Amino acid sequence: MLDFSFLDIEQIFGENRLKIFKKYGTKAAITDFSILLGSAFDIGCWWTKSRDLGTGGGCVSTVFWDGTKDSVSNNGCDAGARPALPYSLISSKRVKYVNKIKKIEYGEYPQMVADEKTCKELTDQLDNRGLKQTGRFYNIRTTVTSVEERRFTEYEYKGNRYVCFVGNKNNESLILSDGRRVVDRELYWIRVEPIVWLVDKKTNIALSVKILFRGVQFCSKGKYDGNFETTNIKWFMDNYFSKEIVASKEMVTSKDKILVDDENNVLESDDVSTKNIELENPYMFNLDSVTEDNIIRGCIKSSVPVFLHGASSEGKSARVKQIDPKLVKLSLAGITPEKLNGRSVYNSVKDTMEDKKPTWLERLEEICTSEPDENHILFLDELSNALPSIQGMVYHLVLDREVNDRWKLPDNARIVLAGNEMKDSLVANKVVEPLFNRCAHVYIKTDLKDWLIWASQNRIHPSIISFMVYTKGKYLRSKFDGEKPNADPRKWEMVSKILYKAKKPEMIRALVGENIAREFCKFCNQKIISLGDVLNGNYDYNYLSMLDETEKYAIVVELCNVDIDNLEVVRKFLSNLGEGYLTTFDLIYCFDKKEKMDAIVEQYQKVKKI
Repeated sequence: MLDFSFLDIEQIFGENRLKIFKKYGTKAAITDFSILLGSAFDIGCWWTKSRDLGTGGGCVSTVFWDGTKDSVSNNGCDAGARPALPYSLISSKRVKYVNKIKKIEYGEYPQMVADEKTCKELTDQLDNRGLKQTGRFYNIRTTVTSVEERRFTEYEYKGNRYVCFVGNKNNESLILSDGRRVVDRELYWIRVEPIVWLVDKKTNIALSVKILFRGVQFCSKGKYDGNFETTNIKWFMDNYFSKEIVASKEMVTSKDKILVDDENNVLESDDVSTKNIELENPYMFNLDSVTEDNIIRGCIKSSVPVFLHGASSEGKSARVKQIDPKLVKLSLAGITPEKLNGRSVYNSVKDTMEDKKPTWLERLEEICTSEPDENHILFLDELSNALPSIQGMVYHLVLDREVNDRWKLPDNARIVLAGNEMKDSLVANKVVEPLFNRCAHVYIKTDLKDWLIWASQNRIHPSIISFMVYTKGKYLRSKFDGEKPNADPRKWEMVSKILYKAKKPEMIRALVGENIAREFCKFCNQKIISLGDVLNGNYDYNYLSMLDETEKYAIVVELCNVDIDNLEVVRKFLSNLGEGYLTTFDLIYCFDKKEKMDAIVEQYQKVKKI
């Protein structure tokens, strides 16, 4: 049997205060089930097991709704219960950390009310005998000697489980968590949900996050003598609550399965007769999928050198710059040993040679010293284009975090390297094996989705964005042959600058080649409905239906010139143009101004209200 108890007042406010209260405070949320079980108030006041000596022993110390000390008569039922139990008796497969405090899920209990629509559906199903009973019940028994108890039957509906509570005149003053006031004879359906516990490992205590029940008398004696083991509420938790929160299928005997404790050690069969076997991840890992950016940031945080691989146009520098705008960058292609490792100068006064720090190290030290709590990046670019002798110096820098065997890198400095693959550069050298093996490796290839996000944030010309959406990224890149221009993400950034300044699309053949330039000009050279036509209603829906996809995307680019005052008219027009065009317009339109983004958001909110 699980040994449930309450905390004493010293564990909450005194010198023995648990760590969980330092992080979470002493206030506690109250479940709707607890609110309905009481009649006095709908706020969170919870019992301790300490006697309030200031009242002559007739009251029990409690924690009031505002998190302060209070006391309530020991033979009352209106304070709520935040059960606690030894953490070593339970284990859970649902674990997470919040503010460095461990939270686990263990057991189930009726907690929060379903929304009004679901409550109505459940009531209709109950009236029509369409609800299925699960065979589980939850009991509230006020005193040990009372023969009358309140039993709540559990029902299953659409994969969830509920118990039904009938409102009465005694609790008409209560307000539930969703703002509903309790009404006499109204049915309220309470979801059965996992119980969340805060774990204090040092004291081996698991404490429920919420107040889970009310309506149970603390102690029927005239005065509480401080012996919690003889109280009514302790008897109730031992004989009812502890058995009801865990489904029978979750309990097995040591003969049925090998048991595992909190540290994942196998327990002998003699160690325990029964144990919940919901095993938690012993390493507390987050097993969600990660992106390349997640890996880069993780390596930087962990001080693991990371090597970014990819063609010269993949935006490796931009990714690193986004993480640390103050980074110190060194291009290793053609760098001299003096620039990397520093140089020796003659001191005529002392008649000696003195080593001088490289300027990049002085700059890095200055940045790291000014912000000691932030990590700052030393970005070593074009590693694969560096001479083998330079790669050897970089190896010692990465391995020992030292420059020229004498100057240490700042503690908050992080190393990121980047280079092209051998096939992507005519002058690339193979990275020496010891250096290669000292790094984590991330292989970057920008896809259309990533590029569109970047383009919308960096004022890439709207015609290019629309062209890429229309062609599904077909011309984002073309093969480099060393003879004619090829397209890549960096080239399109250069194209954007020409289009803004010169406004002559044919010029771009010098950057992306004649074939792609021809396709781009063809895309742009469409007869379109102008912004003025849209604002004045000077168009025919029959004509719109005959436009091909290229022409429609061209209209999208034209309409991006609209001002905020006429935005609603344009967006309404585009919603009739066809799927995807409005989304493309929103992406292009709001890329350069915050007020435009706010205007788009406002339009979405209007549509949602309608």
